[in-house]
Amino acid sequence: MKMSPLDRVLGLLTGLLAAYQVAVGIDGFSTLPIIAYTIAFGVLLVAALLLIILGFDVLDSPIVVVVSTIIPLSLSLGLVWQHLAAYRIAYLAFAILGFLAILITRSFPMPGKFPTMVLAVVHGIAGLTIFLLPILLALQGAVRPAFSLVGIGGALIGLGGLALSFLKAGKPILPRGTILKILPGLLLLMTAAFVAGFALAGK
Repeated sequence: MKMSPLDRVLGLLTGLLAAYQVAVGIDGFSTLPIIAYTIAFGVLLVAALLLIILGFDVLDSPIVVVVSTIIPLSLSLGLVWQHLAAYRIAYLAFAILGFLAILITRSFPMPGKFPTMVLAVVHGIAGLTIFLLPILLALQGAVRPAFSLVGIGGALIGLGGLALSFLKAGKPILPRGTILKILPGLLLLMTAAFVAGFALAGK
């Protein structure tokens, strides 16, 4: 399936928003959140550019599963480090071990459903963290209500990441054509929600 001109425009807008977030949107955060958010939005920027240049064929690369894990893990780590001080080290350990687990299970052939289970658990925890934490913080009044937009972005990244990961793993949750059709728009909406949530909520 070839990318349409509209798909490429959506990819370009996604890349521009991700670049803005790296350059401007994370100023004022502490060191580890800056690193985590820079990695997440930097990977998103590179992914958008690769989609524009190479089209959907880039999704056939074995590295797609790993890349689609870096973004939610990095974002969720930054959020936990900022807002849940008591769980910083525990979540940092989870993020590192979760990434290594996916890297290992995708680098070496393993029988059965274990690689898929690892993928689902890591994506599930990271995605739920990005989705629930900003919304709960907003409901508690700990942050401005607009920060809940980050949670909406978390829901979108969870859906997109799982769809891509299971597609690459050979166990698609939606037909390939459907995933590719909605992917550019989904990436743009997700990135816009993140950027707006961070910008409107302040530091």
